[in-house]
Amino acid sequence: MGRQVKIVTDNRRARHEYDIKETFEAGIALTGTEVKSLRTGKANITDSYARVENGEVILYEMHVSPYEKGNRFNHEPRRPRRLLMHKYEIRRLYGKVREKGLTLIPLKVYFNERGKAKVELALVKGKRLYDKRQDIAARDAQREIAKAFRERQKY
Repeated sequence: MGRQVKIVTDNRRARHEYDIKETFEAGIALTGTEVKSLRTGKANITDSYARVENGEVILYEMHVSPYEKGNRFNHEPRRPRRLLMHKYEIRRLYGKVREKGLTLIPLKVYFNERGKAKVELALVKGKRLYDKRQDIAARDAQREIAKAFRERQKY
């Protein structure tokens, strides 16, 4: 029996604020106290973003709380963290971010079935206000349809 995927943190606001074009999975280069802190679920990726610099993908503004028992070996909570991806994926991301004006945003941080820390990165484009309104209207319409369907099922 394999392990379950354990989600550490999820960026739900990103799904509302951005139009998601494509998603990628990347590993994270972490220190020991960061891993222990992530295992307790103490991370926040709400305002974080990633950039491609010098052939590497770097994640900025991800907050990982210091580990309580970490004493002097503790990490800097908001330090830039290197993401681990294949070179061809990094080159492809660099091209898309540069040409089309897309942004890299982390959607969630989790531990996969092998116990490795991973980030789900998304290639996104910012939504305009009217796009957000359309999404809300569509979601409300779906909710109304489901409600009417449930009401009809009762009889």
